[in-house]
Amino acid sequence: MQPFSIPTTKKEMDALGWEQADIILFSGDAYIDHPSFGAAVIARVLESKGYRVAVVPQPNWRDDLRDFKKMGVPRLFFAVSGGAMDSMVNHYTASKRLRSNDAYTPEGRAGYRPDYCVTVYSNILKNLYPDVPVVIGGIEASLRRLTHYDYWQDCLKPSILVDSKADWLSYGMGERTMTALADAYANGMTREQMEKLPQVGYLSDNIPDGDYFDLHSYESCCRNGMAFAQNFNVIEREANALHATTLVEQTGNKFVCINPPYPPMTTEELDEVYALPFTKLPHPRYKGKRIPAYDMIKFSITTHRGCFGGCNFCTIAAHQGKFIQSRSVQSIVDEASRLNDLPDFKGNISDLGAPTANMYKMGGRDKGLCAKCVRQSCLFPRMCRNLNHNHTPLMEMYDAVGKVKGIRHAYIGSGIRYDLFLGPEGYLDGSSESYLKELITNHTSGRLKVAPEHTQDNVLQLMGKPSFSLFEILRTKFDEITKREGLRYQLIPYFISGHPGCTMREMTALSRNRSLKGLLIEQVQDFTPTPMTVSSVMFYSGLDPKTLKPVFVERDIDRKRRQKMFFFK
Repeated sequence: MQPFSIPTTKKEMDALGWEQADIILFSGDAYIDHPSFGAAVIARVLESKGYRVAVVPQPNWRDDLRDFKKMGVPRLFFAVSGGAMDSMVNHYTASKRLRSNDAYTPEGRAGYRPDYCVTVYSNILKNLYPDVPVVIGGIEASLRRLTHYDYWQDCLKPSILVDSKADWLSYGMGERTMTALADAYANGMTREQMEKLPQVGYLSDNIPDGDYFDLHSYESCCRNGMAFAQNFNVIEREANALHATTLVEQTGNKFVCINPPYPPMTTEELDEVYALPFTKLPHPRYKGKRIPAYDMIKFSITTHRGCFGGCNFCTIAAHQGKFIQSRSVQSIVDEASRLNDLPDFKGNISDLGAPTANMYKMGGRDKGLCAKCVRQSCLFPRMCRNLNHNHTPLMEMYDAVGKVKGIRHAYIGSGIRYDLFLGPEGYLDGSSESYLKELITNHTSGRLKVAPEHTQDNVLQLMGKPSFSLFEILRTKFDEITKREGLRYQLIPYFISGHPGCTMREMTALSRNRSLKGLLIEQVQDFTPTPMTVSSVMFYSGLDPKTLKPVFVERDIDRKRRQKMFFFK
């Protein structure tokens, strides 16, 4: 048997005939060679560029640190990712209680990664090998790239570059950034030259040359919640801009510099990533062990990236971007065909989707207007008139996947935005009714899950979500279609409690809303303030960063918990 091409041990490196890896990537997750996991994508992309990449999954940080030494020193640099989730969200509930399991660890065991995983791993590597560069990336690093509110310590923390001592931060989706950094080190590029690379962050003694936006300092944000809110508005604006500006934030006597991102990936670039030779299996080292997160996604296909919905509590746009980057139909069809090679595949795709499943191939009709736009959302407070929200390309893609030999069903497990096909007067265009019927009859396994998030418009306004009246229209349309088609399907709404602006009065109104009668309320999630969201800025500062007006915030853990449990009384 050929050795697996991404080694995780020295023995596996030896079997490949390597004396040294070019890049050694440390990850807080178990290593799964599936494109839903960032470590696998980065490893495969770098491998495709000719680099030797080794991955050390879930190293032991509490012993003699042998896991950090076993692969030796890389030729170019160490890379560090906390995994598919921020380690603090992974470890703790919204009530700050320690979770008893970890879906990204074999057998779901907890305790296989530290709190603040990226910082811990990076510090260990810098202490062991002070002269070897460390690049941090992934969700945890990306969303903590500038001053951010940390719910678990209940304070503002500086950029993760400060505490981690890392040399570089790759934020957002990292394929091009990590390739550029690898090429830079391989070609002997100077530090000064590397500081001009797109989509990187770094800590400097000096302000960079050229144009930049001077944010309030970390210390100013700590003294004044208004300064923190103002900073966030700029950070979010530049994250959503096609032509962004370098951001500079002073911290002590250093300057955190965040360069503008790369342009959105083209369809051809995205197709190249998903055409790489992923086995879609856990690394052979886990043979016989169950990894819960893998069970959820092993038969899924990602159709596109990004989200222009702009929900205030969501981090997707901050990491993947606002602009939709779609794969070609042929690329998706090819991946669907390859599922037949996987063990235990019975013809059912568990999720043919993305962060928002029904945004495939959507975007502005006039790209010139998009280039000038600074809106956080293309849907809130009202749909942008420039937005092409036609669902026909999406339905054509569904049809093509459905014709693949061996595919019986392609379910949509990820979320949909019903305000993309419904308005106050009903369906928005000619594709809307066809899409909803297609979704319900052919891509729902009996339960259509949607997330109105709340029933009270004052809370929904602060969430950046449409009025609950739109959900009421959705329920009417759902009932009409299922009755006409003779289907006994369920509509399952999800809600959030404890969000800024939400009191027990709003939760009482939610629980008594007549439009929910007869529906199964399966999940009410207690709001968790995660770094780099509008809602976390509200939670910390007590201000709506858009208006700078005061907002009610329920900070007491017990009262937050009562909000969540109230609905189930």
